[in-house]
Amino acid sequence: MAKAPRTAITPTRAEDYPEWYQQVIRAADLAEPSPVRGCMVIKPWGYAVWEHMQRALDALFKDTGHVNAYFPLFIPLSYLEKEAEHVEGFAKECAVVTHHRLEAGPEGGLVPTGELEEPLVVRPTSETIIGAMYARWVKSYRDLPILINQWANVVRWELRTRMFLRTTEFLWQEGHTAHATREEAEEETLKMLDVYATFAQDYMAVPVIRGEKTAGERFPGAINTYSIEAMMQDRKALQAGTSHFLGQNFSRAQEIKYLSSQGKEEFAWTTSWGVSTRLVGALIMTHGDDDGLVLPPRLAPQHVVILPIYRNDAESGPVLEYCHRLRSELAEQVYEDGPVRALVDERDLPRADKKWQHVKRGVPVVVEVGPRDIEGDTLMPKRRDAPPGEKKPPVPRGEFVDLIESELTAMQENLFHRALEYREQNTRTITSLADFEEFFTPDNVEKPEIHGGFAVCHICEGSETAEILAKHKVTVRCIPLADQDGFGEPVSGKCIFTGQPTTMRAVLAKAY
Repeated sequence: MAKAPRTAITPTRAEDYPEWYQQVIRAADLAEPSPVRGCMVIKPWGYAVWEHMQRALDALFKDTGHVNAYFPLFIPLSYLEKEAEHVEGFAKECAVVTHHRLEAGPEGGLVPTGELEEPLVVRPTSETIIGAMYARWVKSYRDLPILINQWANVVRWELRTRMFLRTTEFLWQEGHTAHATREEAEEETLKMLDVYATFAQDYMAVPVIRGEKTAGERFPGAINTYSIEAMMQDRKALQAGTSHFLGQNFSRAQEIKYLSSQGKEEFAWTTSWGVSTRLVGALIMTHGDDDGLVLPPRLAPQHVVILPIYRNDAESGPVLEYCHRLRSELAEQVYEDGPVRALVDERDLPRADKKWQHVKRGVPVVVEVGPRDIEGDTLMPKRRDAPPGEKKPPVPRGEFVDLIESELTAMQENLFHRALEYREQNTRTITSLADFEEFFTPDNVEKPEIHGGFAVCHICEGSETAEILAKHKVTVRCIPLADQDGFGEPVSGKCIFTGQPTTMRAVLAKAY
């Protein structure tokens, strides 16, 4: 009987996918639970990944004319009450501040005192308070459009949490814009959806489907909500970004009014859009393997890690000198408009421990350097996306340096195409209820995590459809936009749940 291959992560994805996810976070040193229930501490390596995401997204936002600002963490309760549908959507998740100081209690502990005149809600999202500020700033059509983004933290009191995917406090960006016309606001909504899709595919190497949410899945208070949907390796969907056309709902509630060029008072048209640290979770679940995290080079904190190998002090000097010279040569190479990020790991740790740590952290290229490598001036770099056990002949040092840009580019492209192929293999057009039930019924009821995928179906919204979807724990992810491969313009069909004629063709999946 063949011995099972050794992996750095146990259990493997096939054995227990949810636990595998948690173990990758731990092994890659991305984050850990905090003393506050439902919150996480993002550790330096995990935060460095988020920083690279921030930089790339921030540049994309600024390229489309947006600027950054910051708004308060606390929102007066009355602001949320102005928009009934909005507050109803978030009411059960709101954390509320009711007092402004602590005093010594009769039994020695601290007790809240100084009750606030009005409770303050800890920001779950900022439409209402930003709208209140826009109402001050906007007087004339000349004050529009307002194109603002903020990088911030938000709090939503989740009952069931999972690091990066759903936590009580998380980091995100939220864009909020105001426009003079409906057409401008609708154009903005779709433009930012495209920005998110570009970021997901070009930087994260995660293929996504752009689409509109059904009425039941819309952001509270929005006219239209659009999302990008990605398939994880357990074949569940992850909503990786949303963009909302808010119409005049929030501007009416917040009185964002302006005088038009004809001298008529009008309400502005607004949008909002956001992505969060759940994108780190998307990276893990799209590219990770049974040895840990696999990072696309464009977002990796380090592109290359160099591991010096020596047995004694006599060998250490020449080896370290060679390694640092190699690092300098790599740093002179350009990848994606910046220097190649390379690190010499000089820590006094066993060779295998250091190597496996960087493998588990997903570093794109790891190269070990010892006296024999120096003697031949050749190296044996290992790409993180290489098949297990792959062995390639040594390459001259100069060749390795000269080709590092093309190697990183090839890895970035390979990760995207590998994920796209996986999605295509697990996407199915379904035309009957029987096929739907077969597709979403797990073969193994004890370990039901990995099954199904994306089902493309004609559907009608309604109670009958909702009941069947809930029974199978499946949701409507989006109605795909027509301008992407595999979809095209909607065509008539029959709802697989009710048999009624419909042109609504949607992507259905189990989801995070």
